[in-house]
Amino acid sequence: MQSYNHKVIERKWQKEWADQCIYRTTEDPERPKCYVLDMFPYPSGAGMHVGHPKGYVATDIYSRMKRMQGMNVLHPMGWDAFGLPAENYAIKNKLHPRASTDLNIQNFKRQLEIMGMNYDWEREVNTTDSSYYRWTQWIFLEMWKRGLAYESQEPINWCPSCKTGLANEDLEDGKCERCASEVEQRPMRQWVLRITNYADRLLEDLEELDWEENIKEMQRNWIGRSEGADISFPINGSAERLTIYTTRPDTIDGVTYMVVAPEHPVLDKLVGMILNKDEVLAYRDAAKKKAPLERVATQKRKTGIRVDGIEIENPYNNETIPLFIADYVMMDYGTGAIMAVPEHDERDRLFAEAMDIAFIARPLVLIDTVIERTGGTKVRRYKLRDWVFSRQRYWGEPIPLIHCEKCGVVAVPESELPVTLPSVASYEPTGTGESPLASIEEWVNVSCPKCKGKAKRETNTMPQWAGSCWYYLRYIDPKNSGALVDKKKESYWMAPLGVDMYVGGAEHATRHLIYARFWHKFLYDIGVVSSKEPFNKLWHVGLILAEDGRKMSKRWGNVVDPNDVIENVGADAFRTYEMFMGPFANEIPWSTDGTVGTRRFLERVWRISKRVEKGYSHSDLTRLVHKTTKKVTEDIENFRFNTAVSAMMILVNAMDESEHVSPENYRTLLQLLAPFAPHVTEELWGGLGENESIHRSSWPRYNPDVIEDKKVIIVIQIAGKVRCQISLPRDTAQTEVEKKVLAMPEAAKWLERTPPKRIIYVANKLINFVV
Repeated sequence: MQSYNHKVIERKWQKEWADQCIYRTTEDPERPKCYVLDMFPYPSGAGMHVGHPKGYVATDIYSRMKRMQGMNVLHPMGWDAFGLPAENYAIKNKLHPRASTDLNIQNFKRQLEIMGMNYDWEREVNTTDSSYYRWTQWIFLEMWKRGLAYESQEPINWCPSCKTGLANEDLEDGKCERCASEVEQRPMRQWVLRITNYADRLLEDLEELDWEENIKEMQRNWIGRSEGADISFPINGSAERLTIYTTRPDTIDGVTYMVVAPEHPVLDKLVGMILNKDEVLAYRDAAKKKAPLERVATQKRKTGIRVDGIEIENPYNNETIPLFIADYVMMDYGTGAIMAVPEHDERDRLFAEAMDIAFIARPLVLIDTVIERTGGTKVRRYKLRDWVFSRQRYWGEPIPLIHCEKCGVVAVPESELPVTLPSVASYEPTGTGESPLASIEEWVNVSCPKCKGKAKRETNTMPQWAGSCWYYLRYIDPKNSGALVDKKKESYWMAPLGVDMYVGGAEHATRHLIYARFWHKFLYDIGVVSSKEPFNKLWHVGLILAEDGRKMSKRWGNVVDPNDVIENVGADAFRTYEMFMGPFANEIPWSTDGTVGTRRFLERVWRISKRVEKGYSHSDLTRLVHKTTKKVTEDIENFRFNTAVSAMMILVNAMDESEHVSPENYRTLLQLLAPFAPHVTEELWGGLGENESIHRSSWPRYNPDVIEDKKVIIVIQIAGKVRCQISLPRDTAQTEVEKKVLAMPEAAKWLERTPPKRIIYVANKLINFVV
């Protein structure tokens, strides 16, 4: 056999697999299904660095094993290509978003193909294809018809750099997640989805999911359900009342002041009573420029102003208390107003100290007593806000609604979907609160579907998250022009628990994963899908850092291109190293030297093929093969890929030390390694005389009887301390173990003066002499 030339071998088998359509998937009711899914990539202009494919390699390994175990595997790939990043990249490079997106997708796909991924490319989807987003628009209209989509004029997060509104989930540390600009609160017309209608189900159904607990906890905290009471406080000299929400109504007797958020509408209603109106209004304007996280941070000194001329009455004890405006109170949680009890709340204490407000220490009150005396109401509230769904940008799905002066808002008829984006020369954001689409009169001006009068299209577009809310369903039936997904196909791949294995970044826990669960539950309610949840099992990917320990970035000049690695050591060595470098969920720095190590490992596997000999038998090596089979199978199942590779390395070491290796043992090694290194194992498999692909062979099974060692190590404990150990045949009788131990000088010396009072024996593990 020739030397191991990865370039020749990998090109050969990638072409062969494509020509034979070895990874094409069809429904087969006779076989159990396994739907394995990646969070599909957002194709950026720079292409992938070595950190991006980590999750893709993992799902490729997992799906390959499942296919070899006899399951019908669906493992697709597509592109999440609408939204701000793609549009900003196009603007920067003076390209149309469609042109730049197509180029980026071609680059990403080429990178994935040279890694040897086992995707069924016939199921490829692209969120920017009109045949795809026709169904994104259809889902939106179904929500709108049922009152889950509504128009609002409330203040929203506005990014002055991206020139668009953002949902709370699009912020990181109170800043725009994409450009890190400080966001402003700006009143604006926008479309909003009532995700809060599903808050309880989103929270409670987490218990049914096989997800990592930290991801579940992130969602619980984001939804933020709490039990409390709404209590209305009279405003002296006014018919207005100030309603607050509190989780601690039992502290009401200790209230020393009230606070409203700067945006609270009660200030506008009371403006004629406010004596320091100019000061209050100036504070409101300053608060608009602060990031939400900065406003609520517990550590910082609290700021605020007393609203002179306004006094509040405590409905529990009739005491008069002052009103303050302070930016640490937010309109998007509770009612935007709080009763402040410095004795029981850290933020209230800090604010009281800053404003020199007295503390009152009073006993707690029974909650039912408070509710009865104040006329309050027990309520449940959430941190989760309705989803701001409008973007004032070009590169997104058009919202399929029409505005008619006579009929109001009217849905685009289903027969006219998709509403496609018009081709434009200029698509830069306007910054006025209107999308660039608003200036394209021939696209905007239409006839009303109801009255046929003059009307205008909705010009806001959907956010980048819209297409990723349901893409996993389109993979099931990507060419269907008559329905979002065929019911029988959906039931086959999704029932009863949804996607069987989903892998992606933890950063999506409070964005994509919540949004997709919301849309899926809606689709379940209207009978489109058969499972209550979209993703049954979830693993998050730990970041691969640069060799300097920082995040890979062009800014730092520390990006490693997978193309270069694959050129040097091959795709198989690259894939194996990505899995071997450490626990899957951990952040781990890249090491180019590490890829050299996995390359050498594969070269040893290659060399062993020359020492395969029929009729050769080696019992210890066979036992190790069975042990390795058990270990690798369990490790892949539980995403412990690094220890699976380690186990195979130990097996290869043992084979390397053996004069010959049996064909049976070598076949098993190749099959265990095949999901990690699909090209070289396919080549070596053919060298053993096999005609069918190794990836269509049956996954090896281990024999428990062969695995069991003939001898075991028994720990000897005397007077509560471990003194020595002994190797004996498995299942040796206790009397024989005692005899052997007492004959050992290193044990007998501890028992010469003090004979044991009793002896405790744990079979095959430990013998304990109690003295």
